[in-house]
Amino acid sequence: MSEPQSFPIEKIHVPEKKRKALKPEIVEDIAESILDIGQREAILVRREKDHFVLVEGLHRLEACKALGERAILGVLISAEAARQRELPPPPVDPEREKMERLRKLRLEKEAAEKLAAPSRAATATDAPTRQREYPEKTIRSKLSTTSKQSRPSQGSTPRTLSDWIKQQERSGGRY
Repeated sequence: MSEPQSFPIEKIHVPEKKRKALKPEIVEDIAESILDIGQREAILVRREKDHFVLVEGLHRLEACKALGERAILGVLISAEAARQRELPPPPVDPEREKMERLRKLRLEKEAAEKLAAPSRAATATDAPTRQREYPEKTIRSKLSTTSKQSRPSQGSTPRTLSDWIKQQERSGGRY
């Protein structure tokens, strides 16, 4: 890009398509800003025969016009560069986005599994060792200890409420 230079406002043509995007409230805000601090950002124009065509900066151009300016700060760009700026971005393919999200999730899941695999392997190989070293801390020993302590002295632990009632009746207990 070249250096900003002064362009006569009356020689700048605004394409109809761009003119439709004009918002008066934005022009007003920019005009106030230009009055306060001056024009900070240059517009972009391209040369066409005996005039210039606005590429970017519609609201800045209109604000300068509203302020009665005769010239505006701008940068002259090539027709090719202008076409590149005017091309709409490629359409977003929802199917492609979906596939990309799924790929990302799959990669995250694989990474999490890789991190978890060594700890699972260590846990599986350490379990027998821990049972030998600390038999009182194993789940099985806790269950057997607890169940022996809470078992009634007669018969086995009832599995259902009806079995419990029958057991209580046989032992003469009240419920």
